Amino acid sequence: MKRSTIVYALLALAITLSLVTACAQPTPTAAPKPEPTKAQAEPTKAPPTAVPPTPAPQIGTKDHPILLYFVPSVDVSVIVSSGDKIANYLKQQTGLEFKVSVPTSYAATIEAMGQNKNDAMAFIPAQPYVFANMKYGITVGLAVVRNGNSWYAAEYIVRADSGIKTMQDLNGKKWACPDFGSTSGYLYPKAQMAALGIKPAADVLQAGGHPQAVLAVYNKQVDFGTVFFSPPLVSGGTPWKWGDPPEPQGQSRIEKVNGKNQAFIGNAQILDARANVIDQFPDVIDKVKIIGLSDQIPNDTVSFVKDFPQDLKDKIMDALIAYSKTDEGKAVLSNKDFYGITGFEKVKDSFYDPVRNLIKQLGIKEDDVLKK
Repeated sequence: MKRSTIVYALLALAITLSLVTACAQPTPTAAPKPEPTKAQAEPTKAPPTAVPPTPAPQIGTKDHPILLYFVPSVDVSVIVSSGDKIANYLKQQTGLEFKVSVPTSYAATIEAMGQNKNDAMAFIPAQPYVFANMKYGITVGLAVVRNGNSWYAAEYIVRADSGIKTMQDLNGKKWACPDFGSTSGYLYPKAQMAALGIKPAADVLQAGGHPQAVLAVYNKQVDFGTVFFSPPLVSGGTPWKWGDPPEPQGQSRIEKVNGKNQAFIGNAQILDARANVIDQFPDVIDKVKIIGLSDQIPNDTVSFVKDFPQDLKDKIMDALIAYSKTDEGKAVLSNKDFYGITGFEKVKDSFYDPVRNLIKQLGIKEDDVLKK
């Protein structure tokens, strides 16, 4: 009995232990579902390295020279050779590079400047300057000086044997001017003749320059011409003054001055447009005479495009003034075959208001003058 009791006790203990073990086992949980595999993202590409733009060449260097324009009012070959000498001196004084150019007309000169924003300058007469200022903001820096005068005038020329003696005789006559863009050759004469009631023939010849207009009269292509007047330079006597006859009386002669032919009447050197053709036609002073003058006109300009750097402009203007005082500058600038310049004067835009007012008075439009 005792033995069986022990057996039963051992069996009960085994059963109890198995139940306890079963209860201690963790409750099984569902295995987590694997998340769908995401597509692997492309690695971010670095943006291409920006190539900095090549800086524009500095103004006044070999790669970006300053454009120096001249209007074709006299022989182009003379302008180019004289312009090159001016440019070389400016380079020596300022360290800047220049490129000389002579466009085909006054209008072409203005348009060429208008296409350049900050690197062009030009020697241009008063009327084209006013239109260039209005259209492109071109600004004057210097006025040229001739024999102490900052003004000049238009002269009316006829053949001595034409029978034309007075301005009124020009009614119905054929007219030659250098160019419709010429201040002395066209604008002032047009205004003056309108004020005097003079009506020349409608078909006006644009000769292409002042010398060409003189030759049109000399060769009897036209009855009269209008070109620039500079006062005669009197030596050893009373200087010419406004109101004196435009030319002295007497027979002309040709003399060599500094190796160049110059025209004289008495002790007065002739400096108007006729003097530009005496090499080819030595008798032009006797064959072609002046019968009248216009009002005084502000002299030609040295002008700069709108955004031309002020520091460079100042250097160039000072160098030009200095050049006019050197022996070389006197020879180059005052050459009668060039522009007859003896100096420069710093001026403001208002100096050209008389021309601006005359343009408005006549109702002259840009297209009337600046036609290519």
